[in-house]
Amino acid sequence: ELTSLLESRISHFYTNFQVDEIGRVVSVGDGIARVYGLNEIQAGEMVEFASGVKGIALNLENENVGIVVFGSDTAIKEGDLVKRTGSIVDVPAGKAMLGRVVDGLGVPIDGRGALSDHERRRVEVKAPRIIERKSVHEPMQTGLKAVDSLVPIGRGQRELIIGD
Repeated sequence: ELTSLLESRISHFYTNFQVDEIGRVVSVGDGIARVYGLNEIQAGEMVEFASGVKGIALNLENENVGIVVFGSDTAIKEGDLVKRTGSIVDVPAGKAMLGRVVDGLGVPIDGRGALSDHERRRVEVKAPRIIERKSVHEPMQTGLKAVDSLVPIGRGQRELIIGD
């Protein structure tokens, strides 16, 4: 009877441990934080600083990780803790985004609540190859005759136009 009682109690005993890998800020400046201690981090992974500011791990080195800070780095100090999120940076996409105002990470800032039923897409992806892209057939007019005659531009084409 004692054995069955112990077995029933052990079978209902669950331990849910969440182990977070954390690091410490070594230096910060110009929107880049150097962090020591995130040995298993992936390139492009989102991290969260103790102040709540988020960043993306881009420069993985032996001794430290270079993290690009999303937002102001003034709230981040040397010695602050940095926590891995375990996910590659992605943003919401699709029809749920139509008519919404969001920040750079896709968080709604229009006061209309959270996004409902949306897909997510990674930020860092390879651009489609030139052959895979839709061809450009429709011309685009800049309004400057000199530019339009010297540099014909197609609508949808990527082109740097410098001017006022």
